[in-house]
Amino acid sequence: QLQLVASGGGLVQPGGSLRLSCVASGLTLDSYGIGWFRQAPGKEREAVSCISSSSASRNYADSVKGRFTISRDNAKNTVYLQMNSLKPEDTAVYYCNAVRGVYSYWGQGTQVTVSS
Repeated sequence: QLQLVASGGGLVQPGGSLRLSCVASGLTLDSYGIGWFRQAPGKEREAVSCISSSSASRNYADSVKGRFTISRDNAKNTVYLQMNSLKPEDTAVYYCNAVRGVYSYWGQGTQVTVSS
């Protein structure tokens, strides 16, 4: 069964860190570009970061540049999003997305809450 599972979310204080993981089963991620997206209550889903299949290209939303780092370990079929210096406005459900050509797969989302 083809599945993307996002995990690692939780409740963290402002300034804290979390590392999200996106693990695939039923497909091999090394030929897919991977993106992390987030959706806050009442807002549209927005792109946070993406990484090419070779890791040669990585992009970040302006709001997270310098604080978030995307990486991948193809041997583990996993993509990570290291989130540092978290702010309350980072609170959202975070989703991973795998894309190759016309194929696009979404994970189920993991909740990140930044609050004191």
